[in-house]
Parts: sequence; structure tokens; C-alpha cells
Amino acid sequence: MNPLVRPFAALRPDAEHAAAVIAPPYDVVSTEEARALVGSRPNSFLHLSRPEIGFAAHTDPFSEAVYRRARENLERLKALGLLVRETAPAYYAYRLRAGSHEQTGMALTVSLGAYEAGRVRKHERTRPAKEQDRVRNMLSLNAQTGPVLSAHRADPAIKAMLVRIKKQPPLFEVEGQHGVMHALWRVDDARSVAAVSAAFERSEPIYIADGHHRSAAAARAAAQLRTPQTSAAASHEYFLSVVFPHDELQILGYNRVVKDLNGLSVETLLGRLSEDFDVAASDSSVAPRAPATFGMFADGRWYRLALRTARIPANDPVARLDVSLLQARILAPLLGVGDPRTDPRIDFIGGVRGPAELERRVRSGEYAIAFSLYPTAMDQLMAVADAGKLMPPKSTWFEPKLADGLLSHVLD
Repeated sequence: MNPLVRPFAALRPDAEHAAAVIAPPYDVVSTEEARALVGSRPNSFLHLSRPEIGFAAHTDPFSEAVYRRARENLERLKALGLLVRETAPAYYAYRLRAGSHEQTGMALTVSLGAYEAGRVRKHERTRPAKEQDRVRNMLSLNAQTGPVLSAHRADPAIKAMLVRIKKQPPLFEVEGQHGVMHALWRVDDARSVAAVSAAFERSEPIYIADGHHRSAAAARAAAQLRTPQTSAAASHEYFLSVVFPHDELQILGYNRVVKDLNGLSVETLLGRLSEDFDVAASDSSVAPRAPATFGMFADGRWYRLALRTARIPANDPVARLDVSLLQARILAPLLGVGDPRTDPRIDFIGGVRGPAELERRVRSGEYAIAFSLYPTAMDQLMAVADAGKLMPPKSTWFEPKLADGLLSHVLD
């Protein structure tokens, strides 16, 4: 059986150039936002992860020329010395600080054999088109450039190891988007590497938190690169991840906006809601503070909705999720929202943007109603994954985000 995790020889920026290179994950910014972010940052990693920003707006972002440009941009950063390759494999302690929140995990590569055998657990479906885009990006760069955010059940030995590592000066610490501080420590002495490997074998499984498309794309890329002579130890048989203790990850609510009220007036909707919910108007925005409660903004006013306990399923880990309760009790039966993956009347707003963004979307006239949700808990996520089930789309918004470009895994 392949080792669950393994060190890797990272491609990374040096301390002097890290701030100029690192970028937010490719999938949390639109093409327009990416163009704006790189306006004064010609060496941003977005030129590799979203290479379409270097072309005219009408260019097909999935054309072969766009993927070739990603490779050219990578070679340019390497030639300028902004990206350097480590000479030997290592693990990396990776700390994120955002305001008063801090979390520290281990950057490593995870066996795709373990991923396919269920030792790495998933909770989301993926979209084939989005997977294919990342496959082509990986193969054009010959590297995995966006780490998967993962979790393991908190292990005292691993936490103690990370505390010891962080007593040493980091390789560097750099500020990323939204003021998040990213710090790295290299772990490369033989004794520590063996201890990290053993600790993760003992603490399996690993749970994918944010990055299902990246991990699925890594598996598809490996299938294309694999030959009858391929060794199970080949670098493409592993995918890049940063694994955090589950109790350090921070999940924000993933909020919803809907374009219309499905022919209902606000008064009629409130009356229908009162059959299942305790409904109260609020003079201020509503950010739910407990499960099975929701904020609702419509017609210029906030409301607090509390689902009655008898309406909450008892044993189904998916049906008990707040995103499932909202869909089953409000969005589908009252507002007529079908499959949230495909229904064009619904959109999703990451909790980091706050209730003000929900208000803005509704007041603009683009949407008629908004809902704020209580965050999914890591224990809920792991329960769903352990049961072999899948969560509804847009169930979790992890914050802070890892940075793209800080660590890349080269497919030698």
C-alpha cells in the first residue's frame, strides 16, 4: 500500500518575491476581478491559474492558446528567478492568520491511490467542465499549482509537532488577499519527515474541505500520464494538499439570493413560512447564531426565521444541514427553486462578504430575496463524508483561503 502522504520538492517563490507572486485561489475570483487584481502585479500567479486574463475579453478561455500562455508565464517567472525549485523533498508547516483567527496545517502530497480507495474522503460532487479545465491547466504547467484544503481529526501529537516547528523562524511570512498572513516553515530533516508521515498514517482519513475539483483533476491528469511502466511512487500519483486539524478550520455561512418570489407577495410568503418557522421582523441585518435559523431580506426588511424542532430530520446527516433545510422548506416548495446546481434563478454569496452584500444584491433589483445561513460545522462535514454521502452544492465557505503560487507540486 502506498504511503498516505509524502514530502515533495516544492516550486515556490523566495521570500523577496513572494508578495508579488502569490494570488487568491483561481476559483474565488471572476475573470473581471482577476484582471483588476493583476493590473499593477505583472508577476501575479493569476497569470498561470487564470491565463485568459492575458487575452482580449472575447477570447475563449478554454482555447489551446490560453493554456500555452499559462506555460509561457510559468517559464518566465522561473527565468526571472521569482519561482525556485527546492532541491530535496520536504514537508511544510503552513500557518494562516486572519484577524484573531489562526490555523496551522501541514503542506504535503497525498496518494491518489488512497484517494481512490476512500482513505481520502469527499463530500461534494464536481462538474466535469471545471475538472477538465484544471486537468488542462495542470498538464500545460506540468504541475499542480493550487493546493487542496483538507482536514484530519485533530491529533495532539501532530499539533505538538507543529507548535515545535513554529518556534523556529519561518522561511517567510507574506500578506495575501484580505490581509491574510501566510507563513511557511520547511520540515526536511529525516527524523521529522518520518514522524510526520507516521502521524498522518495513524490519523487517517483525510477529509477534503475545499478543493474537490483540484483533487479530481489531479486524478484525471494522473490517468492520462500513467503508462504500464509507471511507478506508484511517480509524482503525478500524488496531489498537493494542506491538511489542518479539523478543529482549527473556520467555516462561514454560504448565503443565497433568488431572483423572484415565484409569484408570491412578501405578505403571502411570510404567511406560508409561519407554518414551519417562528418568524420575527428585525430592525438590523440577521447573521444566524444557531443551526436551523435563517436571516431573510426582502422588500427592504430583514426577518429572522427559526425552524421548529419537529421539522428537523433526526438521523440523516445531509437532510439536517441548514442548506438542506433551506432548500427543502423554503427554496423548493415556496420559491420554486429546482436543482440549485442548474437553476438560473439562484446565486450563492460567500459569507465573507457579509449581510451587506445580500442587501446590496436585493436593493439593486437584481434579486428579490436573500437568505443568510448559519455555517456548516466540520463535525457535520465529516459525518456526511464518513457516511459516504454528498452535501448539497455551496454548503461550506472556508475562510481564510490558501494562496495559489505559494507552493506548487511539479509532476516530474
